[in-house]
Amino acid sequence: MSASHDIAVLGVGMHPWGKWGRPFTEYGVIAARAALDDAGIDWRDVDLVVGGETVRNGYAGYVAGATFAQALGWNGARVATSYAACATGAQALDTARARILAGLAEVALVVGADTTPKGFLAPNAGERWDDPDWLRFRLLGMTNPAYFALYARRRMDLYGATPEDFAQVKVKNARHGLANPNARYRKEVTVEDVLGSAVVSDPLHLLDICATSDGAAAVVVSSTEYARKIGLDRLVRVNAVSTVTPTFPNTVLDMPNISTDSRQGHRPERTFKESIAHAAYEEAGIGPVDVGLAEVYDLSTALELDWMEDLGLCERGQAESLLRAGETTLGGRIPVNPSGGLACFGEAVPAQALAQVCEVTWQLRGHATGRQVEDARVGITANQGLFGHGSAVVLST
Repeated sequence: MSASHDIAVLGVGMHPWGKWGRPFTEYGVIAARAALDDAGIDWRDVDLVVGGETVRNGYAGYVAGATFAQALGWNGARVATSYAACATGAQALDTARARILAGLAEVALVVGADTTPKGFLAPNAGERWDDPDWLRFRLLGMTNPAYFALYARRRMDLYGATPEDFAQVKVKNARHGLANPNARYRKEVTVEDVLGSAVVSDPLHLLDICATSDGAAAVVVSSTEYARKIGLDRLVRVNAVSTVTPTFPNTVLDMPNISTDSRQGHRPERTFKESIAHAAYEEAGIGPVDVGLAEVYDLSTALELDWMEDLGLCERGQAESLLRAGETTLGGRIPVNPSGGLACFGEAVPAQALAQVCEVTWQLRGHATGRQVEDARVGITANQGLFGHGSAVVLST
């Protein structure tokens, strides 16, 4: 694995997910202080703060980097703010990485936090006819679960997936999340519980779909040279951060856009989600066979199965077979979402990709008590944001 563009993870921290109704800044500060404590770094040693923007929380959310820096106590650090919908945290991490590798920063704090309303994550208020997010709600009535259901139906038609398969993903992740102190939902469920819950968008039931949550995650990163200087030997390294965009033609439905066909009949070498992982593997100098665990974006249970294939963890149409054989649970060949995933956390948008990095870091350190993946050495994260945002992060020790 090439180390020329690696950075070190010095510390990670989270505020537990839930529905607390507090200002997002409070959550972010708690996560940031936890990450600084974990790193053994004084706040005054941080020379860059990158905040994940939260669009539902007023002006303070739009300038999250400065908001968190002020809340922690102005220390003169440089600031930046990133927004990439659900991929926000990874894009913020990539901003920190770029400045560290350029020699423009030594220690960076990356923070994402959110306070979400009840119900669907709807667009901001007002009529905006040039805003595709607003248009999909106004013209199509397409809430996110409707897209999740389209993806699920596609798996059923193409690969023979069943509602029972989808329910089994929830059962697995709920079991993983039992031992996670930051998870919102810590309760075992059965296939019958999932199939007996209300249908939200056929074929998906209420327990197939993640909630909207409050929460926060933070990561302290530095150059590998700085990490060694302060006495850290067994480093968790960020080997790659992929933030690629789609390429046309987009021949597979891509929420919330519509698929596009090529007049020449051309099909791209990879779908958008496949290209996210491919870029990360290429940058890290590894392949799917090297990965020991994955944290993926299970907005719905069916989407977890899609991500397994997009990450190359199995061949197309084989995800259900791995799930049924127990290969994606703790103790299996490739544990997926050992944290419990969004099934146990819900969405706190700017924090999600950073929460995945926190979990993989704990796993690689051997600190994931009660949900530890044995001999974890390499982990990958993956998620997708609206309108051409995607991310994957590769970490190793």
